[in-house]
Amino acid sequence: MRIASASREPGTLSRPTALLVAGAMFMELLDGTALTTASPRVAAALGVSSAAMAVPISAYLITVAAFIPLGGWVVDRFGGRRTFALAVVVFTLSSALCAAAPSLAILVAARVAQGIGGALMVPVGRLVVLRDIRREEVIRAVALFTWPALAAPLLGPVIGGILATYASWRWIFLLNLPLGVLALCCVGTIPADTGQIRRLDVRGWWSSAVCLGSLTAAAAIVAIPGAGLAPAFGCAVVGVVTGALAVHRLRTAPEPLISLGSLRVRTFRVSHAGGSVFRVVCNAVAFLVPLLFVDDFGWTPAHAGAALVALFAGNLGIKPATTPLLRRFGFRAVIVVSVCGLALTVALMATLSPSTPLVLILLLLAASGVFRSTGFSAYNTVAFADIDPAHLTDANTLSSTIQQLAVGLGAASGALALRFALLLDPHESYREAFVFIALTLIVPIVEGALLPAGAGGNLTRAASPKPAPSRS
Repeated sequence: MRIASASREPGTLSRPTALLVAGAMFMELLDGTALTTASPRVAAALGVSSAAMAVPISAYLITVAAFIPLGGWVVDRFGGRRTFALAVVVFTLSSALCAAAPSLAILVAARVAQGIGGALMVPVGRLVVLRDIRREEVIRAVALFTWPALAAPLLGPVIGGILATYASWRWIFLLNLPLGVLALCCVGTIPADTGQIRRLDVRGWWSSAVCLGSLTAAAAIVAIPGAGLAPAFGCAVVGVVTGALAVHRLRTAPEPLISLGSLRVRTFRVSHAGGSVFRVVCNAVAFLVPLLFVDDFGWTPAHAGAALVALFAGNLGIKPATTPLLRRFGFRAVIVVSVCGLALTVALMATLSPSTPLVLILLLLAASGVFRSTGFSAYNTVAFADIDPAHLTDANTLSSTIQQLAVGLGAASGALALRFALLLDPHESYREAFVFIALTLIVPIVEGALLPAGAGGNLTRAASPKPAPSRS
């Protein structure tokens, strides 16, 4: 039986707790992307080739994907506060080791440890916030959790490039130290709740871990310039085979590590089917746009990174209006308009050229950021609209796992689209890659349009302001 938290009134959203978890999510996601632009400097410092830097980058992503399924079981077994605190400690100490790494091998080992901390920190933090709050609080909570997912993938490469250029690449990891200490000072806001203790489904975990790790590895290999496709194909085959074993195990085990029952709930399924395509496209665009600016337009990396701030501005600019839009128009309308808007802006990116006025480029990026933000908020919120509170732990773990895989596949999808476009027309490769990616959004558009008009209405009705009592 779950132990009631003494840190807040049951059913209410603890804003300090939600902000702490959002900050931890930002730290984890930022660290996953900041090393990319700093790779040449890191490689030179460690005496290895730039291509070798794909190993610590991929090691982090693979470890996060492999260990996320354990999150729900660990928080039920040891409690939210202890698990979150341990995850922050592991992440912070491994960040210090990354900063001090004298060789590539030590850096890879430290990144694996970082991945374990990050894999537990983010889903566990989100779970302890969501599992006991009332329906009317869900939209507010998810709104706080959405901004790290929007901001970190855009700011990470910019911050990494600036630090590597004007300071040292080691500061990418040193920044985590004061943030980790601050998180530990505030960990008392995390409820100490435990859940119903289950046996650890070891077979379910290893098959899920190998599947997720293999698919993420395949995605990472595809995203490496010049890498052969044979290793990626081999990893993908391993991922598919172990994925089939994992699904069979999770469906037949008496106490599975992750219950797949949430996928029978339509709103949850839409959020993680079409929603995953939406997330992949968003990450693919974040991968392709800087390459377009540097390789095709001839901009400097700093110039390209600065332009991405427009995308970030669009993300944040619309954020205060997201909840009112969901209340006024409902989830179906917001999802369809967001996906259509993203598809249009991605297709328009195919028309950009070095002669396009900078102001038009920035406006297009800002508009794309607006649709990213509203789409992320709608998908992330509606996922839990019809989930029974008793099944929230499994739903949250499954959601975190699928979303992490979408992040890993994002850059790979952009790289694969670019490779395919190069085969068709080397002179128009970026334009065609953007068109290919935009076309994949047909799937979530159709799926969103088929949602019932009142989907998620229990959240928007609960979150709507109560009418003033009439006076007679």
